[in-house]
Amino acid sequence: MATSPNKITLNLSGNEKVTVKGFIAPIETMKPNFHEEWDALANMRVSEPEKEYGQSVFHAFLPNDPVGIGDCWKVKEAGVMELLQQLNSNPNLDMHINIGDSDGLWACLRAYNNQLAHILFRIHAEFQLEDGWFTPSHFAGDLIIDRTKGGVVYFQQHVPEGKRFDVNWKKDKDDPNYFYSTASGVCPKIELNGGKRPALRGTEFAVSITQKEAEKKLIKQFYKSQQINWVPFEDTLKLAQAQQKPIHALSIDGPLDDEAC
Repeated sequence: MATSPNKITLNLSGNEKVTVKGFIAPIETMKPNFHEEWDALANMRVSEPEKEYGQSVFHAFLPNDPVGIGDCWKVKEAGVMELLQQLNSNPNLDMHINIGDSDGLWACLRAYNNQLAHILFRIHAEFQLEDGWFTPSHFAGDLIIDRTKGGVVYFQQHVPEGKRFDVNWKKDKDDPNYFYSTASGVCPKIELNGGKRPALRGTEFAVSITQKEAEKKLIKQFYKSQQINWVPFEDTLKLAQAQQKPIHALSIDGPLDDEAC
């Protein structure tokens, strides 16, 4: 129901159960080959391949107040933890390694019309394994709700394809002075999904922003580095001369936009 020309209230009031399927594929390659040496990592599989949830779990992704297109809000932890436990019994939202501004759970209203509302969300979480940690780059997700029926149409929470993961493994757990060993690799398929995704490409929304625009708004909630107006290297000299400003150059060997090194 619209509360103003620019903002809407999002609710879930249906009684239907939502069946969510979970997947964790085996790790195929990483360096060093911890997935061949560390049993907990080699045997990491989904805790519950299929589970039914009430609508109340998905309330975690809805804002408390009316929102407009592109607005972001914090996701509630309790519902997310319940969903993550379907993947692994020991999820953690309080990242064990944190650069200071990267933990959190955020959602954004991407589009809506009289029937549907499309919410994007981003979650930073990790799994505690025996003798270590598994930290994917991030979890991205979609929640599509039926505004007329107050029900979940589609839900997906996954590590995007091609993203990386880090692991921290205490090889010698009996040595109190032994530090964790670190390795990384391309993340296997890790996903929760339920319902049926409608064909949004042909859907006429009253108001919307693109997927890329919504993702950019979300990532800015996590990293101050994403609020910087970065300039392509080839444009730097001309821009500095035109604006009479000094050039600040940075050399980095990892991403600035996710939790994988």
